Amino acid sequence: MKRRNFLLLSLTLAALGACSERPKLPVLPAGETVLAFGDSVTFGTGASRGEDWPSLLADRTGWQIINGGIPGDTAEAGKHRIESLLTEHQPRLVLIEIGGNDFIRRRPASAVKEDIRQIIRTTQAAGAHAVLIAVPAASLLSIVAQRPSDAPLYAELAKEEGTPLIPGVFSETLATPELRADPIHPNAAGYARMAEGIYRELGVIGLTR
Repeated sequence: MKRRNFLLLSLTLAALGACSERPKLPVLPAGETVLAFGDSVTFGTGASRGEDWPSLLADRTGWQIINGGIPGDTAEAGKHRIESLLTEHQPRLVLIEIGGNDFIRRRPASAVKEDIRQIIRTTQAAGAHAVLIAVPAASLLSIVAQRPSDAPLYAELAKEEGTPLIPGVFSETLATPELRADPIHPNAAGYARMAEGIYRELGVIGLTR
């Protein structure tokens, strides 16, 4: 019993240590320009105009959030369009949600990871902060079990690049049937859940009060 209690205490302390090691960013005041960069989930497919998570997050934060989501976009294509958006809008912060369509097309995870790494580095080179939003892995098991989980490459990238990560929010939304428009897109209630989860995690990172 003592050994079991010791192991539980060790795991708890390790988890707390991991949380404390999450990168922090300064508070971003209302009115600042933010770019939400991604695919159809950022665009808001599955809900009506204004019900997408970037719009709902803008309501919560007061930020001017540019919706840079394009249905069907991939990390492979996104790495070529991010620079023009950065030049046009000059955001202080970029929220990156991309990679799902690459998974559906069965691109190697290593290639997807390097494409997203380039998006992060292009963002940082432009003087903006980058925050990753983890995307569920596309696996037959998760689809059948209806229990999607984050693709591991997002946590790996966050650690390697020192980039804040918003884990679990997208996966947990798709795991709830009442929050889905289809197997890969939230509905209006799902996007509201995503916006709330992203807002909460941004507070942990330090961007919101």
